[in-house]
Amino acid sequence: MNTQNENISQQPFPKGSPLENDNFSGTAWLEMLMENGKDFDITIGNVTFEAGVRNSWHSHPGGQILLCTAGEGYYQEKGKSAQKLKNGDVVEIQPDIIHWHGATPNSEFTHIAISTCISKGSAVWLSPVTDEEYLAVQQ
Repeated sequence: MNTQNENISQQPFPKGSPLENDNFSGTAWLEMLMENGKDFDITIGNVTFEAGVRNSWHSHPGGQILLCTAGEGYYQEKGKSAQKLKNGDVVEIQPDIIHWHGATPNSEFTHIAISTCISKGSAVWLSPVTDEEYLAVQQ
């Protein structure tokens, strides 16, 4: 029987390099799978969050699609209840919707992030998700 961490280590795409910015509450890794999306107007990245790590509130002018591939995570839009995510889930995020996503406290979480219509602009990063906001989704 495979554990969640073993499933993450068997992913088809590389884990990538640690992200070094203030938009994540801890360690997350990124492997860009398609960086120059000008022909398709998209970028695609494999993102892995360490257990308990989430990104800050943000939005995408062109929208985003998340393809959940391993572990367990959360997705929350501003003003709505959080959704628990698992392998096989797909999240369609409409343009300019303020949201965050990340791992549950006890599991790494990996998703493919497809940023669509990138010609409309890059992600707009806002404030960090507070510990109180993160803990509230677990109740």
